[in-house]
Amino acid sequence: MFELYGHPFSSFTWKPLIALHERRVEFRFRNVDPGHPDNSARLAEMAPIGQFPVLVHGECEICESNVIIEYLDLHAPGDPPMVPPDPTDALEARMMAEIFDDYVNEVMQKVVNDALAPEAERSVRAVVQAKGQLLRSYGWLEKKLAGREWGSGGDFGIADCAAAPALFYADWVEAIPDSCPGLQAYRARLLARPSVVHVVDEARPYRRYFPLGAPDRD
Repeated sequence: MFELYGHPFSSFTWKPLIALHERRVEFRFRNVDPGHPDNSARLAEMAPIGQFPVLVHGECEICESNVIIEYLDLHAPGDPPMVPPDPTDALEARMMAEIFDDYVNEVMQKVVNDALAPEAERSVRAVVQAKGQLLRSYGWLEKKLAGREWGSGGDFGIADCAAAPALFYADWVEAIPDSCPGLQAYRARLLARPSVVHVVDEARPYRRYFPLGAPDRD
C-alpha cells in the first residue's frame, strides 16, 4: 500500500496525486492539515524540514514531488510512463517539470507569501518583480508549447503533473494574458483532465485560505 503525506490545497502535493490518479493506484492519503496532528508529526520525522509531499511505500520514504512521480513509474508502472523511456525525451520531460516548478510555481508562491506576511513586512517591489517574472515565463511557455498537446511534446506525463498546479494557481495570481492563447488553451486542457479534476475538487474546501481570493471561474 502506498501512503502519501501532504495537503489537498498544496500545489506540490497535487503533482504526485495527479500521477497516482492517472495510474489508478490504490493509496492512502495522509492529510497534514491541523485536524490530523499525528500525520503532521510523522511527516516531521520523514522530511528534512517537514516539507510535503512524502510518499511511503513499505520501508521506503520518498521526498520531493518529481522523485515521487519517478518512483511510481518504477513501482506502480502504467502506460505511458510519466517519464518517457527514451533518454533524450526523458531529459525534455524533466526539464519542463523543473521549469513549471521553478519559474511558475515558485514565483507564484512569492506573491502568495507576500500576501500572507504581516503588512509591515510586505514588499510592493517584490510582488511587481514576481508578477513580471510570471509574465516572462508565460511568454516563453507560449512559444515552447506551440504545436504540443502536452508539456513535453509527447504523452501526458511528469511535465503536466507539474504544470497543472503551477498554472492553476499562477493564473489566480497573475492571469495568463490573451497574448498567450496557446498557454491558456493548455491550462484548460489540464483542468479538463480527469486526474486533475479530481485533485481540484478535493481542494475546493480549502479555497477560503487562499490569501488573494480564489476566483469562481475554476
